[in-house]
Amino acid sequence: MAQIKTPRFEVTDGTLIPDKGEKSIFSAWKLAFFGAISLLIILPVVKPDPYFQILKFLPDGILATFQVTILSIVLSFFIGLITGLGRISRITVFNRIATVYVEVIRGIPLLVQLFYIYYALGKIVQVPRLASAVIAMAVCYGAYMGEIFRAGILAIPRGQMEAALALGLSRGQALWKVILPQTIKVILPPIGNEFIALLKDSSLVSILAVSDLLRRGREYASTSFMYFESYTIVALVYLIITLFLSRLVAIMEERLVRREK
Repeated sequence: MAQIKTPRFEVTDGTLIPDKGEKSIFSAWKLAFFGAISLLIILPVVKPDPYFQILKFLPDGILATFQVTILSIVLSFFIGLITGLGRISRITVFNRIATVYVEVIRGIPLLVQLFYIYYALGKIVQVPRLASAVIAMAVCYGAYMGEIFRAGILAIPRGQMEAALALGLSRGQALWKVILPQTIKVILPPIGNEFIALLKDSSLVSILAVSDLLRRGREYASTSFMYFESYTIVALVYLIITLFLSRLVAIMEERLVRREK
């Protein structure tokens, strides 16, 4: 009997990216991106008060959002590297620690982790708000990055390791000089997607009174009682940033594919 292959499909939380061959000026990505930019320009021009006033109130919040995002992604990168190596390690203790870390962290919502690090651990050691936000985001995304590293390392053909060992390199040298450089190229697109996801999730740090984009929007809304206008502008800014970054990730992925060919 012939085996029936089960169809597979993939669902991600990434933003909408047009296919490589899609050249239509009415693609969904272009409609969303340029539509958001148009609204962000038109609204302050048509109704400067309050839309232009809101825009003037947000720049430092945007900088804080990028600050939290960049620091978190850099720290989570190194946590993910260590975790990924632990997940494939032959040393049982190291492997178990890394595996338990991944399972525990992925089983706890990011919001709970933010509360736990800032409020619960605050009784033991006082951590500044920004540092708490970065630590919580890095610890949470480090678990996901660890799985990305693990999958990337396992995607490299075993012959690469065997060839390196045959040339006289130790297993550690082969890993750092041969396997990991190739792994980085493989996992760059997923890391880019994690960066975008982390940027969106950074809105949660506003609960710690970190003056990010969402927090600044809430501050303006609470003083002016213009909640619809404030959150409309905040949503448009988030949408533009994430769509722009998703386009950069798509371009990077296309270039990597071209180099491999």
